[in-house]
Amino acid sequence: MKLLEGKTAVITGASRGIGRAMAIFFAQNGANLACTDLAYDEHAQSLEKELVALGVKGKVYASDASDFASCEKLVDQVVSDFGTIDILVNNAGITRDQLLMRMTEDQWDLVIKVNLKSVFTMTKAVQKVMLKHKSGSIINMSSVVGVGGNAGQANYSASKAGMIGFTKSIAKELGSRNIRSNAIAPGFIITDMTGQLPEDVVQGWYEKIPLRRGGTAEEVAKVALFLASDLSSYVSGQVISVCGAMQT
Repeated sequence: MKLLEGKTAVITGASRGIGRAMAIFFAQNGANLACTDLAYDEHAQSLEKELVALGVKGKVYASDASDFASCEKLVDQVVSDFGTIDILVNNAGITRDQLLMRMTEDQWDLVIKVNLKSVFTMTKAVQKVMLKHKSGSIINMSSVVGVGGNAGQANYSASKAGMIGFTKSIAKELGSRNIRSNAIAPGFIITDMTGQLPEDVVQGWYEKIPLRRGGTAEEVAKVALFLASDLSSYVSGQVISVCGAMQT
């Protein structure tokens, strides 16, 4: 039996990168997928087709994870389409990197809204379903810079650190209802975004990583699968770094 057979997972920001890798890996392990992104564009359409081709129910919704009303509407629609929600992965996120002396209020507000408020809005909307069934796994995609900070990323680091505090609080608040909450803190992961960096910058990152390479989205997805499945049935309130020992 596949690890997520018969489960329904919601993954935000799933059209590309780590979110897409998680969606596909979850589907390969039997989960039905309700994925979201801001727009139902060609990336969303191709993901939807790939999920269906894997033999599961898969649908991508255009929804703003940081908007309270949109999240409430989304969850109601997912329950109508899929019947329930067993797993929530809060993956939606952006960067607006800048030194603090040059960072604008808009750059701060937008990153906090998309990265951190979305975790609140989606978790609050989904918890009513999980509370009803007295089970669920919530996975929040943080970052190593949420643990250790990073120059030029005060807004991003703050949003990811806030996510960790939220994760631990929800684990304590919802644990009595058999709802688990954990965070994943990826390090330097090879995606389309990092693929645009100059080669010397990439090599500079590799030299800081004890494993001497970047991670893959699939390697992050494997940890997410562990947290989503019953393999981690007694794991809650934790932060698991996927960083090649970059952050210890």
